[in-house]
Amino acid sequence: APDRPPSDSETAPAVASAPVSVSASENAPGHEVVTIPAGRFTMGTDAAYRWRGDGESPARGIDLSEYQIATQAVSNHDFAAFVEATGYVTDAQRFEWSFVFHIFLPDDFPSTRAVAATPWWRQVFGADWAHPAGPQSDLDGLLDHPVVHVSWNDSTAYCAWAGVRLPTEAEWERAARGGLESNRYAWGDEFAPDGVTMCNIWEGTFPTENTAADGYVGTAPVGAFPPNGFGLHNMAGNVWEWCQSEYKPYPYRAGDGREGDRGFWPHVLRGGSFTSEPAKLRCASRSSNSPGSWCFIVGFRVARGPLKGAP
Repeated sequence: APDRPPSDSETAPAVASAPVSVSASENAPGHEVVTIPAGRFTMGTDAAYRWRGDGESPARGIDLSEYQIATQAVSNHDFAAFVEATGYVTDAQRFEWSFVFHIFLPDDFPSTRAVAATPWWRQVFGADWAHPAGPQSDLDGLLDHPVVHVSWNDSTAYCAWAGVRLPTEAEWERAARGGLESNRYAWGDEFAPDGVTMCNIWEGTFPTENTAADGYVGTAPVGAFPPNGFGLHNMAGNVWEWCQSEYKPYPYRAGDGREGDRGFWPHVLRGGSFTSEPAKLRCASRSSNSPGSWCFIVGFRVARGPLKGAP
């Protein structure tokens, strides 16, 4: 799929990364959160538009305890505070490269290796969260945009420092639905009601031209676009978001699932990105990558509450 983050085998170095221990800090920035009350919702879909092979079906009722989830994804400003306080080095920084979407590189940028099946992804040495388009770039004008080039390991290290956690996949989907039942998108069933684009998506000819009809060529600020019924921004488009959950077929029977290329369980990514097509922006849509992978279109948001019950 064109909007899929490069897979583990395409992005992860020969030696897989491992989580780094980070201690909680009382000086971590606060995150605006909303409380999602305990209750039951329908997770997944049996509809014909489900994405084959991603395990969206069967649709089933899930009971969740009360939890809190951030109204916005973690921004570059938030992540910079974490790095400044801890000296944390991300996986992309330790391995000294990441994949960058080709249109964000200067015309005179040196030739680099590309992913064979998806040549719009270019390997760029020096690309990381603080240099999202490569070593010639910085965060000027992007502090309120979502942090990218972060792995699941990086995301959970931030959470440990900030006293929060990643949402489970079930929590993420219920929050994305915004209080609606079995809606296709975070705002309803119609992708562009009254012709209005409701999220940051690729508009134009993929992968060569993004017309920015929605206002953005790349990422948008974490508070951009109208919130859903729960007050959450960008639950579709902008960047894929890591979840706490391992990526397993429904209904999460013990011992099933797909292992990563080197024995690491993939973890769930939700929400799609600014390179996505509408099918991947649905509330039920799923993707995944290994916990030690990172990408130009992947970020995260945080949650609070005890982890129990649903995956």
